[in-house]
Amino acid sequence: MAHAAAELPELQTVHRRFQTWCRDAVLRRVLTDVANELRDRGALNEEECFIDATFVMAKGGGLEIGATKRGKGMKIMAIVDRHGLPLSVSTHAANHHEVRLVQLCFDFYMIEAKPENLIGDRAYDSDPLDAELRKDGIEMIAPHRCNRSKPPTQDRRRLSRYMRRWLVERFFAWLQWQRRILIRWEYHTAVSKSWPTRASISCKQSSYSGSGPEELRI
Repeated sequence: MAHAAAELPELQTVHRRFQTWCRDAVLRRVLTDVANELRDRGALNEEECFIDATFVMAKGGGLEIGATKRGKGMKIMAIVDRHGLPLSVSTHAANHHEVRLVQLCFDFYMIEAKPENLIGDRAYDSDPLDAELRKDGIEMIAPHRCNRSKPPTQDRRRLSRYMRRWLVERFFAWLQWQRRILIRWEYHTAVSKSWPTRASISCKQSSYSGSGPEELRI
């Protein structure tokens, strides 16, 4: 271990190269290549996907930071497949509602095939969002809010898929195991975006090793 550490460059050099990777979106391209290779192997199932977001506190300044009741921070949005593997991971200012961020998530989608069914919680109960996604062949499945005044539109039989939404919650639990992601310290947005991407790469490494998502340790 000491011999390997001696061969590494200085800390400033490592950090400078990491910033260059972030600006050039190197990690994003690596994650996209890994996702497409897993799809070719049949390890991904994009027919049924799940979407959710988590809040990250921001201690420093920079762009894409929004003020909320919990303080200033950003949101990490993720779409995972039927096995809980990430298909889209992106960061946004925390003062935007999740309904307005769904289409932006597909800008970071890693494979060509879009999901047939997208399952979310009550925060995604929006008729305009349903109509917009339906144009792309995506059916949004989300339980209605308690204060909804419009007629119901969700099929109860299709809502049974909502019971498997724990897959995206498990993915966020994996992300939060990396303490570096829990709080944003970076001023530069490109660097702060790279940490969830790096964690997603570690997540998909389990599919290469054959250990399965249940045995993943980030």
